[in-house]
Amino acid sequence: MKTDVLIVGGGPGGAAAAMFLAREGIKPVIVEAETFPRYHIGESMTGAGGKVLRDLGLAEEMYRRKYPTKQGVKVYGQSTAGSWFVPVTGRDENWNIFEWDTWQVRRSDFDKMMLDEAVSRGATLVHGTAVKPLLKGDGSVGGAQVRMADSDKVQEIESEVLLDCSGQATWLANRGGVTGPKYLGAYDKQIAIFSQVVDTIRDNGGTRETNKDNAVIFYQKKFHWGWFIPLDDQVVSVGIVCPSAYFLEKKESIRDFYIRELRELHPELSRRIPEIKLVEDVHVIPNYSYQVNGFCGKGFICIGDAHRFIDPIFSFGLTVTMREGQFVAPIVRAYLGGANRDKANPFAEHQLFCETGIDVLEDVLDSFWEHPLSFAHCVYSRYTEYMTDMFAGRIYGHERQPTPALHSFRKLLKREGERERSYETADQYSIPIGSRYHPERAAIWEVNSPVETTEKWLGPR
Repeated sequence: MKTDVLIVGGGPGGAAAAMFLAREGIKPVIVEAETFPRYHIGESMTGAGGKVLRDLGLAEEMYRRKYPTKQGVKVYGQSTAGSWFVPVTGRDENWNIFEWDTWQVRRSDFDKMMLDEAVSRGATLVHGTAVKPLLKGDGSVGGAQVRMADSDKVQEIESEVLLDCSGQATWLANRGGVTGPKYLGAYDKQIAIFSQVVDTIRDNGGTRETNKDNAVIFYQKKFHWGWFIPLDDQVVSVGIVCPSAYFLEKKESIRDFYIRELRELHPELSRRIPEIKLVEDVHVIPNYSYQVNGFCGKGFICIGDAHRFIDPIFSFGLTVTMREGQFVAPIVRAYLGGANRDKANPFAEHQLFCETGIDVLEDVLDSFWEHPLSFAHCVYSRYTEYMTDMFAGRIYGHERQPTPALHSFRKLLKREGERERSYETADQYSIPIGSRYHPERAAIWEVNSPVETTEKWLGPR
């Protein structure tokens, strides 16, 4: 089987890439191992994530499905000074800011909608598991071996470009020898424990800040926080993130730990859940922070979580993967037409573009953890408009980054100038330079994915 573009992974990144490729006249093949709908975490979108769906012409469908409309995020700190609200905003063609909304989504339903829409627009869906990449004589990626779901036979699918949209499975990086090494991140020693709850108390006022469907975050202390994300009129996704050492010290089962944390993490969280009624199993994800060096090359591009993930606290993951799926479509079209075929990395410019954008997120997140009161001051008064841009996910060079707010954060973190120097040569810019870099550990390689079962990670409880 041959195709111009092979996409490994049919989640929102792969589906968005397929739809934007269809606009370029390219009908890709999507390989997906799982049968949708399936449970998944990462339910909140930023303003820029909502814009991707509007660019795809899906806004009417999102409203028809009655996904909760998010108008902002409220962060409750341990004091009034440390609590703040950031509205969802957009920018018009003249770069004037305006109030907007985006969506919270139940991923089982949303991901299936996206994949079905990609197929309806011309993508071919292959149910199977990508086993390993096909390599050409010059070392470039030329497709993948796929174990078919219906027959268990292995089929070769040849491609001119392979897009790795496998998310935290980091499929291509974990095969070794194609991308560069994979590094642990600054937040790799944390775990997320989460479920879904009903009969909660939500805001229900007449302002954007008190919109009942907003995302709410509860800050307990450094690296220890919770989320509250409405999924429909009844169900709310609630998660706890903390250092793994803290969890192990408690010597509790996953469920007991989760229920106790709902009561103890923050008084505002416990107020909103007067009686704990779970409608989903309690799940755990350990060690989720990483970065893949050299995530683009001859015949391949890694998208979204397939090359980098930092920290889920402000819900950037879904936005980044869909935006990168949008960005690659014209680049792939140009490559198929002959652009940059003679270069060692035909997609080096795109790689740098993505890396500098996510560096913006990392510096924002690190500033939040290291200097929370200064961060709150920037949100409230000093850099309010710039902060709404970053919270919306407008993090890339064409979106007027870096801003004065980002320069201020980099000075606080003692990274001003260090970032710029790291981008000067193609073989250096994607090497981690901030708090995420652990040189003593070198590269890491998981067997399959950082998303593991409770029993595999902790042993039977």
